[in-house]
Amino acid sequence: MATKRMLVDAIHPEETRIVVTSGNRLEEFDFESATRRQLRGNIYLAKVTRVEPSLQAAFIEYGGNRHGFLAFSEIHPDYYQIPVADREALLREEEEHDDDDHDHAPAPAPAEQAADDDHADEGDEASHIEQAPTSNEPVESVGGSDAMDDVQERRRPSQRRHQYKIQEVIKRRQVMLVQVVKEERGNKGAALTTYLSLAGRYSVLMPNTARGGGISRKITNAADRKRLKEIVGDLEVPQGQGIILRTAGASRTKAEVKRDFEYLQRLWENVRTLTLKSQAPCLVYEEGSLIKRTIRDLYNKDIDELYVAGDDAYREAKDFMRMIMPSHAKNVQLYKEDAPIFSKFNVEGQLDQMFSPQVTLPSGGYLVINPTEALVSIDVNSGRATKEHNIEDTALQTNLEAAEEVARQLRLRDLAGLIVIDFIDMVENRSNRAVERKLKEALKNDRARIQVGRISHFGLLEMSRQRIRFGVVESSTHKCPTCNGTGIVRSVESLALMVMRNVEDHVLRKPGQSINVRVPTDVALYILNTKRGTLNTLEAKYGLSITIVADDHVGPSHFAIERGEARQLERGETAGTHVRVDTATLIDAEAEAADALIEDEEEEEEEVAGGERQARTDEGGERGGRRRRRRRRGGDRGEERPPQQQRQPAEAASDVEEGEEAEGEAPAQAAEGALHGEDGEPRRRRRRGRRGGRRNRRNEDGTEVREGEAAEAGAPAAEDVPEVAAVA
Repeated sequence: MATKRMLVDAIHPEETRIVVTSGNRLEEFDFESATRRQLRGNIYLAKVTRVEPSLQAAFIEYGGNRHGFLAFSEIHPDYYQIPVADREALLREEEEHDDDDHDHAPAPAPAEQAADDDHADEGDEASHIEQAPTSNEPVESVGGSDAMDDVQERRRPSQRRHQYKIQEVIKRRQVMLVQVVKEERGNKGAALTTYLSLAGRYSVLMPNTARGGGISRKITNAADRKRLKEIVGDLEVPQGQGIILRTAGASRTKAEVKRDFEYLQRLWENVRTLTLKSQAPCLVYEEGSLIKRTIRDLYNKDIDELYVAGDDAYREAKDFMRMIMPSHAKNVQLYKEDAPIFSKFNVEGQLDQMFSPQVTLPSGGYLVINPTEALVSIDVNSGRATKEHNIEDTALQTNLEAAEEVARQLRLRDLAGLIVIDFIDMVENRSNRAVERKLKEALKNDRARIQVGRISHFGLLEMSRQRIRFGVVESSTHKCPTCNGTGIVRSVESLALMVMRNVEDHVLRKPGQSINVRVPTDVALYILNTKRGTLNTLEAKYGLSITIVADDHVGPSHFAIERGEARQLERGETAGTHVRVDTATLIDAEAEAADALIEDEEEEEEEVAGGERQARTDEGGERGGRRRRRRRRGGDRGEERPPQQQRQPAEAASDVEEGEEAEGEAPAQAAEGALHGEDGEPRRRRRRGRRGGRRNRRNEDGTEVREGEAAEAGAPAAEDVPEVAAVA
């Protein structure tokens, strides 16, 4: 049999992690963060802030982030503001109502009665794995082995209680002692109760529930129940209190059970003393740390070794073990090796896999786990499983492996709520029954309360699971700011079309108002390459200027339409300004590309400069100069846009882009003071280094040539050249 270990990693004070392994296989996992401690089980002195008749509940201020929710059925009659005689009558009726057959073994679950005769052996399964009812009969729920769940289900309200409404007996600002039974989650506050319970190793004390002594309904052996009933009868349980023996105490002696009960009595006295000295809202009892809770609830005689990494955690575990199980204190050992404890025992990799939605099965199949708002969906796929002889055997083998792995993943990830498993379709009914039995067998050691249905005609199995703690993924992650938690973003084409539709809607509602449209860079390039004609049409039709601003800070799936310059155009006039680059990344890329291009041209010009001056005639010089200038304009075009867009055919085909090409000559003319923009301001010079100087010396009379060349190439006049402004 594989060695079973409990490993505690408390090296980092920010987080404590505890696992239980069987050999190298991870079986149980729990963790606690210093910034997000567990509230479940804590007791608070609180006060009522609001009574809601429509919900028959009260909202309680207890000191948490949000107000807690207290249902009327969870309020003890001691808090009712009614005459004393009525309260005493109500308490007597509830005490008689609670004095039922909880000391007897539980009746067979409805699942066993509804099961087929050839599957009667399913009755040996753990009682907390229940068959979903096929009738209106209530489903028996007895809970798992968790400390808080060993308390029996709340009894049905007595008939006398039904005559009261919460608004009649509970008042605002009323002070109560409440316990958290369900953690805060999302926008929901914690669920509270006034029926308190303190969990020990072998018993659970209920200080304000007059139930006497009881035995956990999961203990089904008649001899054990009889012996434990005698032990409970010898305990001196105060009037108005109750005690339930847990499954962990089934094989314990009277002395051990009594010592555990006395420990809980001292604990309750401390809570009472602190409550009398406190003012609401405040914490009066905190459930033990993760190390204490895990040793109390998970440690058993099957665990051979308990290693603790961290001196403080080791002392805490050792002292707590001496107090509740002195004979097992020797099993607590300090981990002293250099290698991290989880890496030493091959656990770290298995923990990392919990963040992946896909889980691989031994046969080659895999699970895909997707938590959603309504339910948790688990899809079973055969993958590379091809070892069996036919499709039915392959499906059965994969589903059996999946059933066992699903039960394990539910514990490790603490997946709760409604869970739907999509098994591979199987033809034979006995195959479905075999998978159901395998799943229930794998779930029998789960601490949470579970209800299991049957595989439907569609191959789906529905089940529900109680939430014990925050899931590891939920506690260790946050929503992605890029996709807002969806896992997808719009494509460039889709976002560009959405931007154009919003621009059209905006200019229709506010004609004549110039706008700046901030979009991601790739979307800006797509719009300018494919939708430039539409922009020109909108500008001419509504007499405004539309500027596309490349801004990667808006996010890959977002855009912003802002009010532009207060410059109004005449109807039919085109603005000519369509793009403004607003990212430092593009500026750096342009500068690097320009510097590299200038260096290459300088080297090339130095090699051929002498021969070109001697061989150039007036006509040949004019043609040669024109060819070189056209090459330089191509280089300038490459400098005006990102390298990945230099060869876009759409840009080379439009007249507006011709204007951008002509802009490459504008800085050279601006150096001579001959060119100004539409607003009368001189163009910004783009010439760098010595290149412009040599070019001006070589083409001192080149102004007329460039003007003729621009006219010959169909370039727009200087005042029509679009301005490209690079803003850091």
